[in-house]
Amino acid sequence: MVPLSRSSHALVTGGGRGIGRAIALALSQAGATVTVIGRSAAPLEAAVAEGAAHHFALADVTDEGSLGSAIAQAASRQPIDILVANAGAAESAPFHRSDTALFRRMIDVNLMGVVHAMQAVARSMAQRKQGRIVAIASTAGLKGYPYVSAYCAAKHAVVGLSKGLRAELAGTEVGVSVVCPGMVRTPILEGMRAHLERTGTGQSAEVRFMFDALESGLAAGMPADVAAGMVVRAVKDNQFWVLPNGGAHLPSVRADFDEMLASADDGERGP
Repeated sequence: MVPLSRSSHALVTGGGRGIGRAIALALSQAGATVTVIGRSAAPLEAAVAEGAAHHFALADVTDEGSLGSAIAQAASRQPIDILVANAGAAESAPFHRSDTALFRRMIDVNLMGVVHAMQAVARSMAQRKQGRIVAIASTAGLKGYPYVSAYCAAKHAVVGLSKGLRAELAGTEVGVSVVCPGMVRTPILEGMRAHLERTGTGQSAEVRFMFDALESGLAAGMPADVAAGMVVRAVKDNQFWVLPNGGAHLPSVRADFDEMLASADDGERGP
């Protein structure tokens, strides 16, 4: 178990709003010194003023240099013991109307933003032989959802990245956790709504139905502070899988796995 105190320095990307803000607050309340990173000053300043964080820095997680400099500045005050790579974005469109730019945005923010943050702290944690790395993925990293194929692709990659890093760090005191939230009350749909309105891809009945279902599901979802508490416990206990309100999605994950097992059995039987 990892004790949290002011000598523990936690860094949260995308820490100005949503689940990132809630995780920052939970870590601060648990005793850690918290630095939040984001693109806009106002929500970060508010996080500091309200006690969710002690320091903030401006950076774009898609810009390796910008994020690396911000993390180096934070680490110069105090070595980073806990990284929560949380910054993310969601956009929606049917695949046949998803251009390459949409896929690049989803990969750059949701995957490369995590990679950049991890790379900025990994060497120091390895040298000090201690630390916790937390990647925020999604249940969209465990199963497929219609009309968000780019988002699913990026979040599946975050899960795979976390599994690989966990295997690489096995036997060390650097722990890895991957968080796959289900319906958790956050502002994640704001970017999706803006993209649908900007591109007109939300006009079809199928996409509209999907968006309305997401909206109602999130409104009734797990409070962000409850999800944040689960993340803090995972940090303390070095728990890999964290599924805030994700249990309802596991039957379809199991169905995928059962289908895969059945396919393997078919191959072993031969033609």
